[in-house]
Amino acid sequence: MPAAPASQQWVPGNKIELLENGEAFFPRVFDAIRQARSEVLLETFILFEDKVGNTLRDVLVEAARRGVFVTVLVDGYGSVDLSDEFLASLTDAGVHFQVFDPRPKLLGMRTNVFRRMHRKLLVVDGETAFVGGINFSADHLADFGPSAKQDYAIEVRGPIVAQIRDFVRTGTMRREKTRRQARNGQGARAGETRSEGGADCLFVVRDNEAHRTDIEQHYRIAVRAARHDLTIANAYFFPGYRLLRDLRNAARRGVRVRLILQGEPDMPIVKVGARMLHDYLLGAGVRIYEYCERPLHGKVAVADDSWSTVGSSNLDPLSLSLNLEANLVIRDEQFNRVLRERLDTLVERYCREVSARDTRPRPIWRMATSFIVFHFLRRFPAWAGWLPAHTPKLEEVGPRKQRLAETADAHPRETG
Repeated sequence: MPAAPASQQWVPGNKIELLENGEAFFPRVFDAIRQARSEVLLETFILFEDKVGNTLRDVLVEAARRGVFVTVLVDGYGSVDLSDEFLASLTDAGVHFQVFDPRPKLLGMRTNVFRRMHRKLLVVDGETAFVGGINFSADHLADFGPSAKQDYAIEVRGPIVAQIRDFVRTGTMRREKTRRQARNGQGARAGETRSEGGADCLFVVRDNEAHRTDIEQHYRIAVRAARHDLTIANAYFFPGYRLLRDLRNAARRGVRVRLILQGEPDMPIVKVGARMLHDYLLGAGVRIYEYCERPLHGKVAVADDSWSTVGSSNLDPLSLSLNLEANLVIRDEQFNRVLRERLDTLVERYCREVSARDTRPRPIWRMATSFIVFHFLRRFPAWAGWLPAHTPKLEEVGPRKQRLAETADAHPRETG
């Protein structure tokens, strides 16, 4: 997998636009691909063969057939059941399609549970990038029904796109292919580093090598620096003690700290895990809201007037300890204002505030049990990472190699 961007300096001159839910995200993505002139680079955790996935396939095929270089990387756990016909339609058109860590099922169960490629990134012509938490599946659209997800992504233009483009290009193409195409002059060159707007940006990734805690550290920096207001909306909230302590300290020094968590989760354990933290946080003045309209899938945060982040990383053990993730960290007052207004709307219209009355006094034995369970859940993925394991690999799908797994039994829709 690619190395993380070497530069950790803020890159100025970017234009950021918030895209809320599939209704805003998918049309912009599909239009960008339809207008692509030379290159489309895509990474996603989930690609389903539904109306969204089929539309994505169609625009990618159209782009490849008109000579655009198109490469796609999906996760072998999240995108396991694509049909031979679906894959062949892409690869026959010239799309370079790769799977991260494809592995066979064992007794009908997927075995590649850990070390998932959880990023959601798209770069078009080295000029426009999309970063966020939205997968290519119909459950990000409201007409999917009560289980449709609430989520966020951003469209980015400006100098930071060159960093995102280099990262994705390295990750979705094998090195020898990259060198060969560079010699042949194929693929797009990075976009010009002209200023597009007033946002300063950092492209931050999490991997299992040199950048294991980068995203978590940027969250902690923002929490410790917050002076007035901090709002975190996160689907799977179960961070480590240091971040929890930072949140408590921020509330105690007078910062309005708000957490927007799932009230109607797609997995019941999510709510159980988050509620184990209520006493600890509420006692310090942190305000907790449960979003009850539908499952919350967002991974965003906003602090004071000019710090925010949007990306793929949850604040849970999998995202913080094992998954490959990518976030954009942003300093821009205008974008902050828009994101805060959207989150304020969630709180005012669709959330239930959790109060101290909701947390009943518990006997000592139950508190001790919660303590043990908390530390087990928080540390288990990291412990799993220490176990001897295969090295995740990329596998290219071609006209004669079109299976993402040895079996393709139907499975429930994924989360992430």
